[in-house]
Amino acid sequence: MERRGLTTAFVNPFGQRPWMANTGAAAPSAGNKGLKGIVAGGITGGIEICITFPTEYVKTQLQLDEKGANKKYNGIADCVKKTIKSNGFFGLYRGLSVLIYGSIPKSAARFGAFEFLRSNMADSNNQLSNSGKLLCGLGAGVCEAVLAVTPMETVKVKFINDQRSANPQYRGFFHGVSTIVKQEGLGGVYKGLTPTILKQGSNQAIRFFVMESLKDLYKRGDHEKTVPKLVVGAFGAIAGAASVFGNTPLDVVKTRMQGLEASKYKNTADCALQIWRNEGVTAFYKGTVPRLGRVCLDVAITFMIYDSFMDLFNKVWK
Repeated sequence: MERRGLTTAFVNPFGQRPWMANTGAAAPSAGNKGLKGIVAGGITGGIEICITFPTEYVKTQLQLDEKGANKKYNGIADCVKKTIKSNGFFGLYRGLSVLIYGSIPKSAARFGAFEFLRSNMADSNNQLSNSGKLLCGLGAGVCEAVLAVTPMETVKVKFINDQRSANPQYRGFFHGVSTIVKQEGLGGVYKGLTPTILKQGSNQAIRFFVMESLKDLYKRGDHEKTVPKLVVGAFGAIAGAASVFGNTPLDVVKTRMQGLEASKYKNTADCALQIWRNEGVTAFYKGTVPRLGRVCLDVAITFMIYDSFMDLFNKVWK
């Protein structure tokens, strides 16, 4: 409860952290922080994907490429060249509509979950412990994997994979999704759920841990100090690179499990084992270079835009 002139602590009945309430102004609720994160994250996701999609397209094509007679590309430049030659420049944007429809809820779920969890785990200075940073990031990644990333990524990979075939069958987003559901049921857009949860969970755990740690290092104990947006962008690039080197093998397995030939794998473990046996350990790092370029740019832009919107919301949205 709150009493005038006193600072009191209370614990809600669900066992969340105590909040400190001061005279005349209650601390912002976890729900309010989460809602701000949802809105700011959704806007951020839509802007970011329009900028970075071509690198995602090339990365996915290289990860789907197998050795032997079925191999189509000899690297990034060759993939770009052949795509433009056969489908024009906008061929590099094949599947963009899928990510546009998915990136907004994905980013909204990620940042909304992170802000909600942070509000419940941070100390009185709004600071997280190292374990708290990892857990909040992990929770954000799992949330986005289940609510948005798995169906979005499955449809995206199938669209890009479909373009590789001699007679593409998908005529557009809604036709493609309806065809997938008709042929495979609703589970057809939830292929690769397990590796996606592993990938997104580890992704966000690494990214948020690195980002929050670098921000704390920059502030040097001054919790009111503002981190310039260009510095936030640099920290985001570092966080993105760390996540790429940390979980690209999971990304490769996820991509194979979501492709049109996913039926040849019994499960996630079988997929990883077949890649290991047939293509060697280096296959787990296919697409690392284009993914590195995309992710560093992606995470840098994302955190810069997100922090800008959160600064704005914190001024006008009390």
